[in-house]
Amino acid sequence: MKCQVCGVADASVHVKEVQNEQVTELHLCQKCAREKGYHSMLDQSKQALASQFVWMAENLFPEADAEMGQIQCAECGLKYSDLVQTGRLGCPLCYVHLEPQLKQIVRRVHGAVRHIGKAPGREGEVFEHRRHIQKLHEELARAIEREEYERAAAIRDELRSLDRHAGEEESEEA
Repeated sequence: MKCQVCGVADASVHVKEVQNEQVTELHLCQKCAREKGYHSMLDQSKQALASQFVWMAENLFPEADAEMGQIQCAECGLKYSDLVQTGRLGCPLCYVHLEPQLKQIVRRVHGAVRHIGKAPGREGEVFEHRRHIQKLHEELARAIEREEYERAAAIRDELRSLDRHAGEEESEEA
């Protein structure tokens, strides 16, 4: 498809605009897109995917902590603020030195920092059961930390019930 403005170059920027419930589509080459003021979109599309994830994490859940931007890798000197700008790490040890910040970003984007896949059959059920118990233990610790003792007691009772149920299943299998 050719650019709708110059009609010479191939259109590589496709823009949909909605005004007064009217949708208009523009198919432009990069030069015409810049001339029309779409240069910020072009610049943004050239960012690394990781940088876009960092941007999402920072802007969806802003922390505005200036100290965090000064944290840096002891090996290559890459600062967290540089990671946010470029979306790239400087060396393999950046994963170690910036681990808390990286985990925070991954948790915000994916909802967890640990990959949770699926396991087939009975093994999957056992795994899910263990994971549920682990989650309850974590919730129990948080409830105690927050001094939510009624919630902690309810979680404790649920854990005891699960332990009894697991004991009954083991005796039935034997």
